[in-house]
Amino acid sequence: MKRYMNLSVVYAVLAMVGGVFYREFTKFNGFSGQTVLGVVHTHYFLLGMVWFLLLMLLEKNFSFTGEKTGRLLVVYQIGLNLTEVMFIVRGVTQVLGLDLSSGMNASVSGIAGIGHILLGVSLVLVLLQVRKSVIAARG
Repeated sequence: MKRYMNLSVVYAVLAMVGGVFYREFTKFNGFSGQTVLGVVHTHYFLLGMVWFLLLMLLEKNFSFTGEKTGRLLVVYQIGLNLTEVMFIVRGVTQVLGLDLSSGMNASVSGIAGIGHILLGVSLVLVLLQVRKSVIAARG
């Protein structure tokens, strides 16, 4: 449970940093349009902080953590952070008005897509572990 709480704090800090970066970077560059940087803050709060707080409560009540859980959560975090880095890359290019080549544009989207896939698959697999523990606890 301590690990889940610590990860929750880490992602809360990353969410705050993402929000401050979005606000200050767009203001410094005189940008007032829509940018992907705006979702970094909320993704880190929900998929980082809230997710690990939820896991902490579920672990306390159902002791779902098994030998696979650690590996799944590593994959989850890789997916989350890969996605977030690509959001930042995309957002910075939007704010700076950089024209990406079609190959670079596809690369950023593709890497973000891989991050989303890793995130989604590992999220579902962790939820299935929780489900199994809940069902076992209820008998």
